[in-house]
Amino acid sequence: MNRMMRFVFRAPVRLYDHGLGRLLGRRFLCLTHIGRKSGRMYRTVLEVVGSAGGEYFVVAGLGSGADWFRNIEARPPVEVIVGARRFPAAHRVLGEDEAVSVIAGYEHRNRLAAPVVRFLLGKLLGWRYDGSDFARRRMARQLPLVGLRPRS
Repeated sequence: MNRMMRFVFRAPVRLYDHGLGRLLGRRFLCLTHIGRKSGRMYRTVLEVVGSAGGEYFVVAGLGSGADWFRNIEARPPVEVIVGARRFPAAHRVLGEDEAVSVIAGYEHRNRLAAPVVRFLLGKLLGWRYDGSDFARRRMARQLPLVGLRPRS
C-alpha cells in the first residue's frame, strides 16, 4: 500500500491519537484490542451502525476473518471510545434476527445514501445487495455484527 493510501486509512485513528475523536461524533468508534498472536495493542476505527441501551453495534465488514474481530474473539476488547465517551469494553456477536433489525434500522436512518450503501455492501459481500429482508439475512450470516458495551 502506498504512503498516501496508508495515511488516508490511518487518519481516523490519528484523530483519536490527538484526542479529537469526538469530531467523528457517535457515527464512529475507536476499538482498542490486543493481537491474538502478537500480544500488541491495536486500534481500529469502525462505523457505528446502531446503538441501544449504551451498546454500540458495528459490522465486521471483512467478515469473521477481519483481524479486529478475530482478536476480540480470542481476547476481550480493551477499550472503546465513541464521541466523548471512553469505557472498558465487553462484546457479543448478535444473532441473525437482531443483526437484521440493526441493519434495517441503519438503512432506514440513511435512506438518502441507500444506493451508495447498497453498492458498497455488495462489494464487501461479493453479491448484489438489494436491501431486502432476504439480503439482510444473508448478509447477517456472512458479516458478523458485534455489540460493544461497557464491561461490568
